[in-house]
Amino acid sequence: MKKRVLVTGGAGFLGSHLCARLLEQECQVLCVDNYFTGTRRNIEPLLGEPAFEVLRHDVTFPLYVEVDEIYNLAGPASPIHYQHDPVQTTKTSVIGAINMLGLSELAGLIISLVGSRSRLEFRALPQDDPRQRCPDITRAKQILHWLPAVQLKEGLSRTIRYFDSLLSSPNEAKKIVWKVAS
Repeated sequence: MKKRVLVTGGAGFLGSHLCARLLEQECQVLCVDNYFTGTRRNIEPLLGEPAFEVLRHDVTFPLYVEVDEIYNLAGPASPIHYQHDPVQTTKTSVIGAINMLGLSELAGLIISLVGSRSRLEFRALPQDDPRQRCPDITRAKQILHWLPAVQLKEGLSRTIRYFDSLLSSPNEAKKIVWKVAS
């Protein structure tokens, strides 16, 4: 059975190339984009692929799909685009990420850390679906020389603090320094 992969921002420059690569790896790809900065032209070569599906959708609204992996690339990257509507850009970055986490290995922990009153809805898993997935980081180790150095809860707490300061004052976000273990 092919792995089903969701790529948000899939019609953008990076997203469209990622979709093409995933198709080469024989994945089923669900490309989600609202076409704010991405274009259909970027994914036109993929439209005839039977394992490629496109959904016009804004990630600031919940998305209910079943996938094995999620690549969240949604959000305008160009200053021209993100300065045009900074509030929507922030919503895409924050709410979009929360919505994608809702699909995933983290929603309950994030809700707890931010003190949200949001509720999760749990549904029965398909009969042969594993209870817990264990990501393979071999390629990240080999190619990027990367190893996780921060525990999940601490990394999420840092990320939440960053976005709290960003939402409260754009100037405060510039003062945050991320410390990365070498």
